[in-house]
Amino acid sequence: MSLTFLLGGDLSVNRIGYGAMRLCAQPGNFGRFTDWEAGKRLLRRAVELGVNFIDTAHAYGPSCNEELIGEALAPYPAGVVIATKGGVEKTAPDKVFTDGRPENLRRRCEESLRLLRVERIDLYQLHRPDPNVPFADSVGAIAELRGEGKVRHVGLSNVTLAQIEEARGIVPIASVQNRYNLIERADDPVVDYCTTHGIAYLPWGPLAAKPFAREAPLASKHGALAWLLRRSPNIIVIPGTTSLTHLEANIAAGRMPLSDEEFAAITASAT
Repeated sequence: MSLTFLLGGDLSVNRIGYGAMRLCAQPGNFGRFTDWEAGKRLLRRAVELGVNFIDTAHAYGPSCNEELIGEALAPYPAGVVIATKGGVEKTAPDKVFTDGRPENLRRRCEESLRLLRVERIDLYQLHRPDPNVPFADSVGAIAELRGEGKVRHVGLSNVTLAQIEEARGIVPIASVQNRYNLIERADDPVVDYCTTHGIAYLPWGPLAAKPFAREAPLASKHGALAWLLRRSPNIIVIPGTTSLTHLEANIAAGRMPLSDEEFAAITASAT
């Protein structure tokens, strides 16, 4: 089993990444992370351990999550890939709404460039389709940013299979980020579609916010992250944590490959 994936056909990323959403104030991932310097240390440690794919979004904070990453890692070590998202706005912990208007996506992308301290965003994802804006308009806006050199690759999040196909008619799609894990597998057709077409699949909620040890003994041994990595070669896991200990444990768990028998047993135990 390969532990790397060629994102967009030209960026080699380790399939054990890091989701930075937790590095915000709580509740609601709203506001600056309370221990800013500790957050910077954690991000640097992740890179030291071999993580070269970090996922964030404008809505995380908002904005301050990207600011933290920029402060911690810029100038970025060679090979580090930063993915961010636009199209979701947050004005309070419990006030989150979509805004996929082309002018807003452009504004947020340019803000992300500044905060992340990059000249081009490796992977820019539409965070969520906006029901009040034609999907093609939102995707087209990101395609324009790609054409201008501000975005290298385009990704989607929280989308259906039909929306992926529609988007691919507008611009090459490098990744899809939907909710998926061992016990929530409604997105199986999307995972399989992405595998067939060489599109990275980034499962959010990879642990479903519950201990898998209660469901499957083997899962407690090898980890739900190992199950995801074994599920499909295009899956890149992005678990988030604020703990150095948990960070190291997540990376170690993902490096323990499952045998065919173990994978089958874990899969069966969660159905």
